[in-house]
Amino acid sequence: FSRPEDPTTHPLSEIFSCLEPELRAFLDVCNQVHPFGCLQVLVTLSDSIFEMWGSSSAPPSSFLNTVLGNVLLLAKSSFNKCIVALCKEIEEVKVPSRMKGGLLPSVSCFEEFVAFSEEVFRTARRRGELDRAHLRLASSVFSSINSLSSANLKVDTDMVMMENFHHIHCFLCQKKIHCLEDKKREAKQRYSKHMEKYVIRHLGQPLEKLNHFFEGVKARLAQGVKEEEVSFQLAYSKQELRKVLEKYPGKEVRRALETLYRKIHKCLSPEENLLPVVWHTMEQQFIRQYQEFEELIQRCYEGSGIAMDFTVEDLLSYFNSITLSN
Repeated sequence: FSRPEDPTTHPLSEIFSCLEPELRAFLDVCNQVHPFGCLQVLVTLSDSIFEMWGSSSAPPSSFLNTVLGNVLLLAKSSFNKCIVALCKEIEEVKVPSRMKGGLLPSVSCFEEFVAFSEEVFRTARRRGELDRAHLRLASSVFSSINSLSSANLKVDTDMVMMENFHHIHCFLCQKKIHCLEDKKREAKQRYSKHMEKYVIRHLGQPLEKLNHFFEGVKARLAQGVKEEEVSFQLAYSKQELRKVLEKYPGKEVRRALETLYRKIHKCLSPEENLLPVVWHTMEQQFIRQYQEFEELIQRCYEGSGIAMDFTVEDLLSYFNSITLSN
């Protein structure tokens, strides 16, 4: 059965005919005072109407419900326009080509909105609009970071992407927003992926010539050359391998690792505190690379007595002493 219409609706509409225009004007002022001003209006109106609709003394057709309902629709429209504009701003933000790393403007913008909106919605009864907005903005900021791969930056792109995805992951861990759990996991996957690419790109530098030599050996094996025949290839003979290994005594490897550490330290932003993580990953990958070289020597130069001048234990000692001395 439908509720009877409130008999006061019509006279109140005549007496307070200016109320809705005034509320609409107030919403416009809120939007002008603060770019996210519509959020507070949206929460206040939503909660007020929710309380009234749950009350038997305030039928849905009442004057106040009608006025507030109309203004709520306008507040939702303002909120949606705000989110569309913010997504556009995030996606189209220009990154300076001389950027030296650190936080991207799009990430700061996303973080600012999330922090502000979560505070406004902290006691809200419903947050469906906000959750949808968070997901749209998160997708936009992820697209903004991914677009760096085609940008002409003066710094390592993977490093910048790694730092920004790491920052988003830490921020979302702190905020614990249920609707962004999937985005939090995605941010972690992406920063791990770009860290791996960054590490691998720098991995060959300490043992550059040795790395180049064994890349050639692997290429020959991939072409079908038998393991026992690799050493008969002029460029990959035992003599050539010994020449390359002579360039990398243990003390030279340690010096090269120190240079690499200083380079990584200089490039990474101290705010993100990623240096220990990157250096540990570098250590793991470097030892894996060493073991691969060692295996190739055993497979393709068996019985030659050829070996690298340093061991895995030496490498662990180099990495540990470099970490402690810095």
